[in-house]
Amino acid sequence: MPAFTFEKISPPVRRGPIPPIVKKQRGLIVQILGSFVEARVKRREEKGVIARTDKKPSG
Repeated sequence: MPAFTFEKISPPVRRGPIPPIVKKQRGLIVQILGSFVEARVKRREEKGVIARTDKKPSG
């Protein structure tokens, strides 16, 4: 005789159709992140970090 047995658990009974999945609006999050990126780029341009496009690489 085995020391233990496994009890089969039946899956839950579905009652009616599956409700539609609601898609979250991501436009607002994208806009907020875009404004953060714009502010960061603006700060870096003011510091002169990005304004090095006219220099040629040495080599």
